[in-house]
Amino acid sequence: MSYREKTKVIRIGDRIIGGGNPILIQSMTNTKTEDVEATVKQILALEKAGCEIIRCTVPTPEAAKAVGEIKRRIHIPLVADIHFDYKMAIAAIENGADKIRINPGNIGSVERVREVVRAASEREIPIRVGVNSGSLEKNLLEKYGGVTAEGIVESALDKVHLIEDMGYDRLVISIKSSDVMMCVRAHELLAGKTAYPLHVGITESGTVRSGNIKSAMGLALILNQGIGDTIRVSLTGDPVEEIASARIILRTLGLRKGGVEVVSCPTCGRTQIDLISLAGRVEKLVEDYPLNIKVAVMGCVVNGPGEAKEADLGIAGGIGEGLLIKKGKIIRKLPEEELLPALKEELDHWEEK
Repeated sequence: MSYREKTKVIRIGDRIIGGGNPILIQSMTNTKTEDVEATVKQILALEKAGCEIIRCTVPTPEAAKAVGEIKRRIHIPLVADIHFDYKMAIAAIENGADKIRINPGNIGSVERVREVVRAASEREIPIRVGVNSGSLEKNLLEKYGGVTAEGIVESALDKVHLIEDMGYDRLVISIKSSDVMMCVRAHELLAGKTAYPLHVGITESGTVRSGNIKSAMGLALILNQGIGDTIRVSLTGDPVEEIASARIILRTLGLRKGGVEVVSCPTCGRTQIDLISLAGRVEKLVEDYPLNIKVAVMGCVVNGPGEAKEADLGIAGGIGEGLLIKKGKIIRKLPEEELLPALKEELDHWEEK
């Protein structure tokens, strides 16, 4: 039995994580939370992309008040992200946040943490205890000679035990670092020391290109060990990109089904069609189809059919024309401009077959 199957079940709004339940995908808005219209618009776009839990920063009383209005207009659980002011955590809870994220070390005194825990307990709102490598306490830096996986884990567990001692255990833990291998090691250590569900991600991973690579490597190494109950791919850019990346990572690891998988060849001297553009258009086309199938986009009619044999559907381009392939067999030869419409027609009727 993997660690994931043994973690404590935690309810976040109408979603559940832990206990072997499906790994849920999260993201975070980059709008001003006080701007309800902009924030709701972004969350609805994230929902459409497949986001299952959303986090919003709550740095001001206005942002805390906005939480209630935002929640009324979205369809996924909302997590309030609190940095330093414990009053904002309480206000966010009072305004209907489904979960709060705090670093108890940044909140202030133990009594302030207790007030937050009391408010969460009254409404049975889970608390995500978040620790980043950049916020490690001075005593732990001295103990371990700098930022280490061991120090990150000790810091997180110290805060978990603080809240447990206050009589509350609806907890989720997140430990993040921009150092991929340190982050992996920290999760391996933590998995053996607690039964709380883990939110996994590589923090400050970078732009869409570098961030995707770092996140894919780190998340794969962690998730493939049976560790992790909910994830976020942190990217500097449009958060919708995070959802697409997270879905691909989970599907590649066999941890999620559904959604059309697009495979395409890398192009070579035999390519006789604008494959890069075609593959991009196919990827866009399949976004809204809830089918668990594989679609291949190949750049040459010589090797395309063979290379697409393992796909459910495929198209292979030639000079001004191309092939429509189904289950490895050529079913139609078409002018280049008719390839995409023909593929769409197959997708539209796939469930009827």
